[in-house]
Formats: sequence, structure tokens, C-alpha cells
Amino acid sequence: MSVIQETEEAPATAGTTRARVEELAALRAAVVAGPGEKATLAQRAKGKLTVRERLDILFDEGSFVEIEGLRRHRATGFGLEDRRPHTDGVVTGWGTVDGRPVFAYAHDFRIFGGALGEAHAQKIHKLMDLAESAGAPVVGLCDGAGARIQEGVTALAGYGGIFRRNVRNSGVIPQISVIMGPCAGGAAYSPALTDFVFMVRGTSQMFITGPDVVQAVTGEQITHDELGGADVHAERSGVAGFVYDNEECCLKDVRHLLSFLPSNNREMPPGAPTCDPSDRRVEALVDLVPADPNQAYDMAKVIEEIADHGEVFEVHERWAPNVICALIRMGGEVVGVVANQPQRMAGVLDIEASEKAARFVQMCDAFNIPLVTLVDVPGFLPGVDQEHGGVIRHGAKLLYAYCNATVPRVQLILRKAYGGAYIVMDSRSIGTDVSLAWPINEIAVMGAEGAAGVVFRKRIAQADDPEAMRARLVKEYKEELMHPYYAAERGLVDDVIDPADTRSVLIRTLAVLRSKHAALPSRKHGNQPQ
Repeated sequence: MSVIQETEEAPATAGTTRARVEELAALRAAVVAGPGEKATLAQRAKGKLTVRERLDILFDEGSFVEIEGLRRHRATGFGLEDRRPHTDGVVTGWGTVDGRPVFAYAHDFRIFGGALGEAHAQKIHKLMDLAESAGAPVVGLCDGAGARIQEGVTALAGYGGIFRRNVRNSGVIPQISVIMGPCAGGAAYSPALTDFVFMVRGTSQMFITGPDVVQAVTGEQITHDELGGADVHAERSGVAGFVYDNEECCLKDVRHLLSFLPSNNREMPPGAPTCDPSDRRVEALVDLVPADPNQAYDMAKVIEEIADHGEVFEVHERWAPNVICALIRMGGEVVGVVANQPQRMAGVLDIEASEKAARFVQMCDAFNIPLVTLVDVPGFLPGVDQEHGGVIRHGAKLLYAYCNATVPRVQLILRKAYGGAYIVMDSRSIGTDVSLAWPINEIAVMGAEGAAGVVFRKRIAQADDPEAMRARLVKEYKEELMHPYYAAERGLVDDVIDPADTRSVLIRTLAVLRSKHAALPSRKHGNQPQ
């Protein structure tokens, strides 16, 4: 071909390319717009945002990059061959949150009700594999009606691939599930395998079998919200760690949570500059915690006092409230806090509190977040229901989590620490790096009243004045075995500190432990209590 011919034909080729580019732009616009105004209005009528609006809130402005937006299913039968919308009901891609890379998949309820089919599942599989390779968190925005019935077993196999990746990435990259609509049947297992679950009140539900099935099998009549709504999972089942009144607040707190987490298990949590002095004395603590071990107070206020600027991000706030699990910053560094809450059930440990704290300790250990344990515990909750419900194995979960943790660990005994609960709350004997106590601490097998009743039962019964004898022996027991320096004298507490110095001592202690390296025995994995 001559140079003249080449030049003359070039405009025609360029024109074709421009037309193709315009065609692509129109196609992308149609994909972003979604299935139509009617479906969008139906979504809004339920009080829900569209999938693109959700992603806009989650990610930094203009940072989201979609992959497989033009994907369509290949299934046939039941009219599926005539309905092949782009995206196949799930939007996948990555973007940044506060400048850090994050991967996300988001169901589009307007397409097939967000139901999962083969192509839909493969998009999520690819997204999760990319996140694993890149070492970045995965956020799933769940709003789907479960498996796509028309595709049969291939849809179920798609869920299996998601579950397998959830487990493979567990403790490797942060995984967050945000329930923004229905999440039923097999779909509910994936959020249960992730690190954190967010729900929106009034619009999100999770259950394995819906109300119709429950009624058919058991005869019970129950609504979707009563069976698996946000409040149910926040207060009773413990499935949801966070609940919100609207999607905007929910997604903003997902961003906030990500600011505490490293991108993967090979990195440290991101630090943040702070103008809150590390050596700030906290005089309020002296009066905040009463010396009387039977008087209640709010442990949440103690945590606020020691945290940078009083900012506390609590996990599972409404489930098992007798123990607090929270992420805070101290001296700009992320810290996980586990604390008994004397304001609820006197701060005892029970089945749910043990499970809640164990899960939190494991998460912190997986993602290199140091642990501070604030102890004010009268023991484990006694009772037939607790024993028959398996308090032994559930308490053992917390014990296992602490013993297995290799991150820096600091225990602080504020007031009482009795019996097996003292041991379980990261005591020196199970491996905490540093144990501290306030001068009002009482560490013992049990409270003085109960101990005196057991040890001196005969002397009290034989005394002329049993009550006077009991009071004298209780006093003797306290002076002998429960004075605040008893454990320190035996090396089970490293130091007794002024409560006002709590923040500065903890920050200095965690700073020196930051380079801690703990070697574990070679093993495939442990067999933790179930």
C-alpha cells in the first residue's frame, strides 16, 4: 500500500474508532444507570440507596474502579436467556478509603433481586482473589435474595467458592459485611465468616430460613424483622456488631472502622497524629471508680478518659454488654480494649461475654492490634442455665484466645479480680506481658465474705456472737490475702500505679512492647474450644 493510500484511508479508520468509543461510552452509561427508573424508584421506596450511591459514600470521591461491569450470565431456561442484564446483579471493583486501597462487591437488588448466579458468583470470586493478592480489605455490600433458583446447583456452588475464600482470607485481610437488604439462606453464612457485620435498622434482615418456612415447619408466626432484623442480631444473636438508622451513617462508620485496621496481617495498624498529650494525667479516674467493690460505675467512661480525645469505637455494644470490646487510639496508635462493665450484671463473665471477648481478642491478634485488658470482675455467672449452656467451653474460648495471642498485651486491674475470671482476663499466669493494678485492687479466689464463710465456717458457727466473729474474720482475711500489694509482692502484678497516671503508663508500656516478637510452636493450627 502506498503512502497516499494509507493517508487517505486513515480518516475512515479513525472515524470507526471514534464511533466505537462513543458506543462504549453509551454502554457504560447504561450500565451505571442500571435497569431502569421503575426499579430505582422501587428501591428508594424501601428506604434504600442504589448500589452506585452506596459505593460513592464508601469510597473516596472518584476513586472507584469497576471490573467486569459488562459481564452477563450464560444461563438458559425459565426465560433467563431473554434477561441478560450487564453486571448480572453485582458491582465489583476497588477504590480508596482515606487514600488506602479497598476492594468491594455490592449486590444490585434491582437486577434479579440481587440473587446470586454463576456469573455473579464468579465476579465475587475474582474480586476476593484480587484483594488477597493485593493484600487489601474486602467490603461486601449485601442486598440479595439468596441463590438464583433458576440456575440450580451452579448457584449453590458459587456460594461455596465465596465461603472458601472467606475462610482462606480470615486473619489475612480484613473482611467486612454490610447488610443493606435481605441476606437469606446460604448467603447469610458469608457475613458470619467475616470479621465485622454492619446492619441497617428497618431494611436489612438475615436468616437461614424465612418467616414462611418457619411458620410451615413450626407453626410460629413471625415477621422478617422479628426473625432476623438488625436489632435482633445486635442484641440477641450477636451476629451484628454495628446497627444504624440509615445507610449513610452505616457506610461512614465502615470507613471509620477501616481507619483502625491494617490493610493485611503483614502490616501494622495505621497511626494517626494526635494533639492529646501522651503524658496527660487523668485525675478524673481517681473519683470515677469507687473503692467499694460492690458499687457500680460506667467502665465506658474510664475508657473514654484514657483514649485520645475520648474517642471510642465500640464493637457489639448492645450484645453481652457486661463486657466492653472497643478500638481506641492512645498516643496516636491503635489499641484494642477488653473491659468488664460493672454497670451491667456487675461485670461478670458469662457465655455471651466470653464469646464476644474471645472473638475480639482473636481479631486484634490477627491484625497486629495491641491489647489492653481492664479488669473489674467478680467471677463467672453462676447458674444452671450457664452450666448447661456450656459456660465451661465458652469461657475456655476466651482463655484460648488470650493464650494464643502474640500481640503486646497489658492487663490493668482496677478493682476486684476474683477466681477463674481473674485468670481468664489476661492474667500474668496466662501470658500477659505486663500486669498493672490500681491501689484499690483486690485479687483473690473469691470475695472476702464468701471466703470467710468457707474457710472459717466452723469457728463462726461455734462463736457466741456469730456475726461479730464473721466480721472480724472477714477483716483478717482481707488484711492477710486481699490487700492491694499482695499480688505485687509475689510478682503477679508488675506495678501498682496511681489511677491518674493510667494513660501515660499504658502508652509508655505499649511503646516498649511494639517490637515484641513471639515464636509459636510449629503446627497446622490449634483445636480451639467450640
